[in-house]
Amino acid sequence: MKFQRPPCLPPSLPPSLPGEMLAQAEPFLHRNIHPTQIVAGYSKALQEAMLVCNSLAKPIDVKDKKALSQIVSACVGTKFSSRWGPFMVDLAVESVLKVVREVGPEGGGEGGVGSYKECDVKRYVRVEKIPGGELRESKVIDGVMFNKDVTHSKMRRRIERPRILLLDCPLEYKKGESQTNVEVKEEEDWNTLLRMEEEFIEKMCAEIVAFRPDIVITEKGVSDLAQHYLLKAGVTAFRRVRKSDNNRIARAVGATIVSRPDEIQEGDIGTGCGLFEVRKIGDEYFAFLEECDKPKACTVLLRGASKDVLNEIERNLQDALQVVRNLVFESKLLPGGGATEMAVGQALARAASKIEGVQQFPFKAVGEALEVIPRTLAQNCGTNVLRIMTQLRAKHSQEPSTWGIDGEKGVLVKMEDLGVWEPYAVKVQTIKTAVEAACMLLRIDDVVSGMKKKR
Repeated sequence: MKFQRPPCLPPSLPPSLPGEMLAQAEPFLHRNIHPTQIVAGYSKALQEAMLVCNSLAKPIDVKDKKALSQIVSACVGTKFSSRWGPFMVDLAVESVLKVVREVGPEGGGEGGVGSYKECDVKRYVRVEKIPGGELRESKVIDGVMFNKDVTHSKMRRRIERPRILLLDCPLEYKKGESQTNVEVKEEEDWNTLLRMEEEFIEKMCAEIVAFRPDIVITEKGVSDLAQHYLLKAGVTAFRRVRKSDNNRIARAVGATIVSRPDEIQEGDIGTGCGLFEVRKIGDEYFAFLEECDKPKACTVLLRGASKDVLNEIERNLQDALQVVRNLVFESKLLPGGGATEMAVGQALARAASKIEGVQQFPFKAVGEALEVIPRTLAQNCGTNVLRIMTQLRAKHSQEPSTWGIDGEKGVLVKMEDLGVWEPYAVKVQTIKTAVEAACMLLRIDDVVSGMKKKR
């Protein structure tokens, strides 16, 4: 079964919970309790579980980098990149906080009623992997970089406070869309045709140069003649830049991508970049647009010994980025180590007596199913599962608390002392996914009849 999961949810977690929910539902089917009643009980339990999670949640200040780093450390602590510890965590926190922005209700302006946070990590945080060097040389760039060299060897390779123009049209003569035959009778006619092509390109370059840009970046081609005119005007040009890179550059330097040279306006020119420079790293040239004023896009430059190492580090970094992103959207935490699941389970057991009719049995069963998480934790650390689960139930019997299982020592400990917290959005989504997946399967007649036939 394939689940739609939040980007940082571990893929092994969701199937275990819905499986346990279905296992808890099987005895009710054998007792001829209708699936609709079971689903209704599960839905009520889900609503109660959300209330318990809300009461247990601890708010966090997103601007507090130290607190954020502690949460992300819990995410990447068991992965390959954990040997570099705080360094990887700082890369993730710094890059996500750079691309967060508050958008008004109409898509403009910050703050105000109806505003919301936008944090598109996938689009605006680019991870550039370059083999060679050490991981310690990795950094978050205050701007963007892309794997391109200037189109002409004599163009400038370093400019301070450049004016940047972004295009998505070709700077070359436009060919006819349909096949065209031209019959030339005199030599002058041929020269006229060539001159018309040159004049077209010259006019296009004149429209660009009129706005005094230092750098022109286009997603399409730049002809030799256009390069000549731009070089004479002291303009550095880049061609065939990816659309995604162009969007990042636009956001970082405050430019607007223009589709036609005759539609350029002064407001389309990006002036937010502090330094432009072309550098050679390894065997390739990279263009850097750095020291941007409030860049809302960034590039994470990763260095490593080999491609395999870099790929593994990138996967770990993506997990860390998604954790920070989730915390930016929902700035709340829930205790890990099975504490949340046990707290919800015990709260459901206490609330089950208030539910009327047969629905109270599936309502209580959801709480028992959630105990699979602390139970699995206890099994993994080789402790006495029965004893530790009984002790944990006793800790949560009166009211929800942060007591959970220390996965290394196999003892009970308060999660706030151990420092193991999980993003609220992820934990809540896990429980929702489990309950809704179980309900969906219980509504399918063939699944239910299959269970009855086994009996």
